[in-house]
Amino acid sequence: MADDTKDHHSNDVALSAAAGLAAAGSASAAELAVVETGVEVTTPDGACDAVFIHPATGSHPGVLIWADALGLRPAMRDIGKRLAAAGYSVLIPNPFYRSVKAPVFDASFSFENPADLAKFYQLLAPLNAPGAAEKDAVAYVTFLDAQKQVDKARKIGVHGYCMGGPLTVKTAAALPDRVGAGASFHGGGLVTGKPDSPHLLAPKIKARMYIGIASNDDQRQPDAKDTLREAFAAANVPVEIEVYPALHGWCMPDMPLHNGLRVYSQPDAEHAWSKLVALYRIALA
Repeated sequence: MADDTKDHHSNDVALSAAAGLAAAGSASAAELAVVETGVEVTTPDGACDAVFIHPATGSHPGVLIWADALGLRPAMRDIGKRLAAAGYSVLIPNPFYRSVKAPVFDASFSFENPADLAKFYQLLAPLNAPGAAEKDAVAYVTFLDAQKQVDKARKIGVHGYCMGGPLTVKTAAALPDRVGAGASFHGGGLVTGKPDSPHLLAPKIKARMYIGIASNDDQRQPDAKDTLREAFAAANVPVEIEVYPALHGWCMPDMPLHNGLRVYSQPDAEHAWSKLVALYRIALA
């Protein structure tokens, strides 16, 4: 089983070579023209507004993307379009559909504003209800499998950012025979002291996993990476765990400032992207 926790800068050359080899072996290494469509996905709790982005021709592995706290917006759509151009059929749902249509927050949102935080937690509460995320995940994957642009003979990929990290783990556990790869980038709440902590779902997962942890998240919860590594090892789940030098939210160009500091880190975001694509090339082949 592949399993390690490390700072990524020491291994950039080998990782880049591996990603290059994976891409070179794929017919979809060249960027493809993509089609972006607004869709509604029927779930047990209502109609979820979402975006479905796929290459203009052919059928491809399906991918579900769980958004971060700012939800479905242009930055998330850009990620979906980039992934679709690499040869995947991508669904990005509005995680807050039970309460409001996307986009939910505007450029004035700040995690340091108590009113903004209160609104976020209010919108998040229904998704955090027991079983809600799992019901959503089944509905989203069912939608993907019903699309002609999705190759149902290949496994589904799922990845998420921030709050989408634990939702990724829940999805992989809820649909173990369908999900072949899962990735969490600056995911929050992967390890908690509660009986429903996402890391305890490891025995239900059959996917290959990747977890990228922000430096400040690691400082706040230094034992989390070890707990995750041990949980996946005990469940024989292949996992790679990396601690990034960047701040929580580093993948998002539109992430608000944190204590006056810019959060987005292009070098780290590109490294995360290379890890994601390499994971999908291997696990969704």
